[in-house]
Amino acid sequence: MSVPAELGYTKEHEWVAISDDVATIGITAFAAEALGDIVYVEPPEVGSTVTAGDSCGEVESHKSVSELYSPVNGEVVDVNQTAVDNPELIGSDPYGRGWLFKVELSEEPADLLTPEQYTQLTEGEG
Repeated sequence: MSVPAELGYTKEHEWVAISDDVATIGITAFAAEALGDIVYVEPPEVGSTVTAGDSCGEVESHKSVSELYSPVNGEVVDVNQTAVDNPELIGSDPYGRGWLFKVELSEEPADLLTPEQYTQLTEGEG
């Protein structure tokens, strides 16, 4: 299972890449594989405020509907419309073209897992 070293992770299986004061967020390969064929994604709206740990959208597959949780606090500044229009990208390229939304941080994120911690978490669930 791919767990890129440069990212932060959550227990809810989101990943976070921070550049300057903007966090790019998506779901991990582990989550995408568990969901199966992703058919629909509803990210938060641009301009909305998200709070770390709170539900802010959903990802739907043929198997189930899963909540999308924000790993950070801030304002949504971008949504990946390509992934919304082509949700299969989330499964095929979760850390690249399958990113979901970007948040301008209102504070530094807390409680993100390191790649090593996330790997341990998923090994316990796998």
